[in-house]
Amino acid sequence: MVFSLKGNGVLTSSRVWVGTPQPFFYAWNLRKPIVYAQRQPLREPEKAALTLGYIPLTDCAPLVVALEQGFFAQYGLDVVLSREPSWANIRDKVGIGLLDGAQMLAPMPLASSLGADALAQPMVVGLSLGLNGNAITVSQALYRRLVEQDPHAMANEPITARALRKLLAADRAEGREPPTFAMVYPYSSHNYLLRYWLAAGGVDPDRDVRLIVVPPPRMVEQLEAGRIDGYCVGEPWNSAAVASGVGRVLLASCDIWNNHPEKVFSVTQSWAEQHPATHQALIMALIEACRWLDDPINRLKAASLLAQPDYLDTPESVVLAGLTGRFRQAAGEGERYLPDFHVFHRYAANFPWLSHAEWIVTQMLRWHQIEAPADWPRRVRAVYRPDLYRAAADALGLPCPAFERKSEGAHDEPWQPDDASPTLGPDRFIDDRIYDERDPLLYLHSFSPDPGAANGDVRS
Repeated sequence: MVFSLKGNGVLTSSRVWVGTPQPFFYAWNLRKPIVYAQRQPLREPEKAALTLGYIPLTDCAPLVVALEQGFFAQYGLDVVLSREPSWANIRDKVGIGLLDGAQMLAPMPLASSLGADALAQPMVVGLSLGLNGNAITVSQALYRRLVEQDPHAMANEPITARALRKLLAADRAEGREPPTFAMVYPYSSHNYLLRYWLAAGGVDPDRDVRLIVVPPPRMVEQLEAGRIDGYCVGEPWNSAAVASGVGRVLLASCDIWNNHPEKVFSVTQSWAEQHPATHQALIMALIEACRWLDDPINRLKAASLLAQPDYLDTPESVVLAGLTGRFRQAAGEGERYLPDFHVFHRYAANFPWLSHAEWIVTQMLRWHQIEAPADWPRRVRAVYRPDLYRAAADALGLPCPAFERKSEGAHDEPWQPDDASPTLGPDRFIDDRIYDERDPLLYLHSFSPDPGAANGDVRS
C-alpha cells in the first residue's frame, strides 16, 4: 500500500487491498499465542471512503496502526487520517460532517449528547481506544517550591497534592497569585483526574488554582514560556517536557485512577444509523489495531510510525517512553517502569463500559458542568453502546465481558470477574475510594462539597 500527504496533515492510502488476517495474536506475556476464530464475513460497507480525525498524541496509535498496517483496508475501507489542532476542532468537524468519525476524549460524546458542550448533538461510542496514558507535569520552578514546602510529601509515591496545599496557603498569606494549570478540554479525563488529584489533597480546583484549556501539542511551549505552571496531558507531551528539561512529571494518571477510560472512537448517532456496516467494519479494524499494539514486540514499530512528521513529529525516543512503560519523570533520573501506562486492548480495554460513562457523568455533576437530567441513565446508554462492540467482537471470535457495568477501586492486581469474562486490570483510586456501579449518585454524594475544607482550607 502506498501512502501520501494531502493538504495540511492529511494522510491517505492510494489503493485498497483485501488480505487474510493472521491466524493468531500474541498475549502480552508472549508465553503462547491466543487462537481466535476467523472473522465473520461482513456486509459491504455503505461508505468506503472515510476521513477520520485525530489529535497528535501517542494514543492516536490505533488509528495510525489501522491505516499503516492495513487493518482498515482489510475491511474494504479507504481511510484518510486528518490531524486536527484541538479537541474543539474534532468536535465541530464531526458534528457538521467534515469528519466521518474521530478519536475523542471519553467524556466528549457524553457532553455533546447531554447538551453540555457547545455543539449539542447525539453521539455514539461503540469502542474504547484504550486506558490510561496521561500524566501531571509541572515546571521546574514549581517543583522546587513544592519540595521546599514539604519534602516528605514530595518523596512519597504517588505524590499527592498535600505539598501544593501548603504552598498555596503560604502564597495566599504573601498575596501571591495562584498557579495556573492547563488541561486539554473541559470534558476530558485530564480535567476530571487533575481535579480529583487536587481535591483529594485538599485543594479546591475552582477557587485555589486557575485552570485553563491548552491544546496538547502546545503544552510544552506554554510551560517553557511561563504562561502555565503545570498541566495534565497525554503522551508524548509529558516526556517531551522532561527531555527538554522544561518540566518534571509528578505522577501518571494511572496513579490517580488505574486503568481509567481515556479515548474512544465516536461518530454521530445519525452517521451510525446511516452506515451500520461501515461502522462495524471500523470497529473491527480498530480492535485488530489495538490487539496489534498490545503485543510488546510491536511497540517499537508503533513508536517509529508515530514519530514521523505526518503524525506526532517527535523524536522516537520520546514516544517510546510511554509506549514501553519505561517512563522518566525527570531529566537525569532513572526510569520508572509502568507497564500499564498505555493499555490498548488487554483488560477489556476496548469495551465501552456503561459504568465508565456513568462515572464520567458523576464528575460532570460534581464540578457543576451539568444538572442531572431525570433520564440520564437512559441517555448514557444511548451514547455508550456495548451491543455494537459485542457484534464486532463476536465477528472476530473475541471474548466479551458478560456484563456492562463494574465496580472501580477495589483491585490492586488484575482480576477475573467470572470464568467467561476477560481478565480486568487493577483499578485503585489515589484516595482509596470505591465506586459502586449500582449507585453512582451515592458515590457522587460521598465527596465533600468543599474540597479545600476537607483537609484544612487553604483560604483560611
